Amino acid sequence: MGFGAAPTWTAESHWFAVPTTALYLTGDSWSDAGVTYRLYGVQACLRGTSFTNGHGLKRDCGEASLTMLVALTRDLRPVCYDAAEQPETRTVFVFCVATRISGAGAGSRIDLGTALIATGFAFAALKPDGQPVHPPYFIAELVAQRAKAGLWDFADLPDPNAIILRALHRSVPATSPAPATLRSQAPTP
Repeated sequence: MGFGAAPTWTAESHWFAVPTTALYLTGDSWSDAGVTYRLYGVQACLRGTSFTNGHGLKRDCGEASLTMLVALTRDLRPVCYDAAEQPETRTVFVFCVATRISGAGAGSRIDLGTALIATGFAFAALKPDGQPVHPPYFIAELVAQRAKAGLWDFADLPDPNAIILRALHRSVPATSPAPATLRSQAPTP
C-alpha cells in the first residue's frame, strides 16, 4: 500500500466496473484517465524479480502476477468500491467483487483480492510493522502457501513483502523509532 502519506477514506464511495480501457500496471493495479487504482491489501509479485518454473526457465514474477490480474478481471468482470485514496499521487485503493452468474456457484460473490491471493499469484500486503493490511487476505495467503498454489509451487519464489520490508528497514535511520511511528500509516478497514 505504500509508505508515504496515509490514505484518506472516501466519504462518497461508489461501485464501478473496471474499464475496458484500463492500462494494467502491476498484478495489483491499473490506471485509467490519469488515476491509478490499487487493490487494497493486495501485494503483487515485484517486476524484475524472478522464479524458476517447472521447465527450469527463469520467469519474471511481476509479469506472472500481472497476467493473472488481467485474466481474472476480464473473466470475472468485477465491480470495485473505492475505499480510500491518496490525492497527492492520484491513487485510489479499491476492493473488487464479482458475482457468478451461471454454474454451481451462481449468485456467489468472489473477492478479486482473495482470488488472486488464494490462487497463489498475489500476496497479502503488510504494514511496515509486518502485520497484514487486511487480515483475511493473510489467511488466504497461508492457505495458498500450504497448498503450493500458483507461484508458491516454485522453491525460489521471491516474496515481495520480505523484499519491501527489508528495503524499508534499511532506509530508516538507526536513531529513528520508525517502525513504531509508521505503524498507523495504513489503517485497516
